[in-house]
Amino acid sequence: MLTAFAILLGVTALLAYVNERFLHFPTTVGVTLAGALASILMIAVAALGFPDARDWMSGVLRTLNFTDFVLNGILSVLLFAGALGLDSRQLLRQRTSILTLAFFSTLISTFLIGFAAHFVFGLVGLDVPLMWSLLFGALISPTDPVAVLDLLQRAKVPKKIETLIAGESLFNDGVGVVIFLALAGVAGLGQHGAQEAVTAGSVLALFAQEALGGLLFGAALGAVGYAMIRTITAYEVEILITLALVVAGYVTAAALGLSGPLAMVVAALVMSAVKTATFTEATFHHVEVFWETLDKVLNILLFTFIGLDVLLTETTLAQITASVLLIGVALAARWISVALPFGFLRRREGYSEYTVRLLTWGGLRGGIAISLALGLPETPYRTHVVTVTYAIVLFTIAVQGLTIMPLVHRAAAATRQLDGDA
Repeated sequence: MLTAFAILLGVTALLAYVNERFLHFPTTVGVTLAGALASILMIAVAALGFPDARDWMSGVLRTLNFTDFVLNGILSVLLFAGALGLDSRQLLRQRTSILTLAFFSTLISTFLIGFAAHFVFGLVGLDVPLMWSLLFGALISPTDPVAVLDLLQRAKVPKKIETLIAGESLFNDGVGVVIFLALAGVAGLGQHGAQEAVTAGSVLALFAQEALGGLLFGAALGAVGYAMIRTITAYEVEILITLALVVAGYVTAAALGLSGPLAMVVAALVMSAVKTATFTEATFHHVEVFWETLDKVLNILLFTFIGLDVLLTETTLAQITASVLLIGVALAARWISVALPFGFLRRREGYSEYTVRLLTWGGLRGGIAISLALGLPETPYRTHVVTVTYAIVLFTIAVQGLTIMPLVHRAAAATRQLDGDA
């Protein structure tokens, strides 16, 4: 495991250097594309009769296990770090729009994509049951704007837009996982297998336990962190306490059957809200720099892994056809799931007409989608779901991530104009 991680770290550093030195893409986009290109080259070399390089790298990736690396590894850190960097007061002011998007848009998108995917899979001759198509809808609906947040910060967009996109993503990651687990239980893929009696009540109970329990547990973690840190001034101990809260808290939430992702987001928001009463200005600077750096390094690692994992994905013509069709479906579902609730929110909250377009095109998919897909049990349908998931993730990162800046500038200008008129 340590050798495999060392190899991933070395490859990531090399790809990040090449991107920073020559390509100048946003780092997460650049390392994903470079990793995918490296995978394709290894596949081509293997097809020419030299399989050693591909077999060696495939062994490294299987040793690390993408699902464990993300869901049981770095996800807790990424979510906590992302939420800690948000302005909690600004997020509180936008809570209605953020929570509406996180819950209702994710639900709407799950079922739109699920039913459409069932039709598309059948159309191209792939036999995927409806419940598996809905599971696909659940895992592909949460957005991961890590790659676009850097662009938003470089463009100096209004805090309102940055908070909306980041806040929605942080919460819908947790909501998407909860929906996925609920659907997995209905499909007989839950913790207790197919023998468990599944009713509408049990699904709602699971959703309430995971989501509400995770939110409350996260608030408790944040309160514990506040109580401990406000009595000390050593920044290295403060960093250690926050790190222990994240890692131990995430493991505890999983053991209690609560949503670890939601718990991490809320714990970080609590710490962010009370930072002036908890930290001195000097110590918070050290804590903030630590979490920002860790967040950026782990994100680069994650997106390199996404690119390299193409090496393990075997495709057929039918799967490629389904992938192309479902890329369009995912975009349409994202637009509908954002536009419907925003019809009620836009005028009241003061968002411009470009906001829905920005949320649609900026709704990148990432590590959570792939890790949930790879975590599915081995069945004849799993490879179809995994292949299409990879295709959508790579499209959103490569195409949407590289073409979003003009839309960012338009949305930022329109929002500033609205705020000025107000």
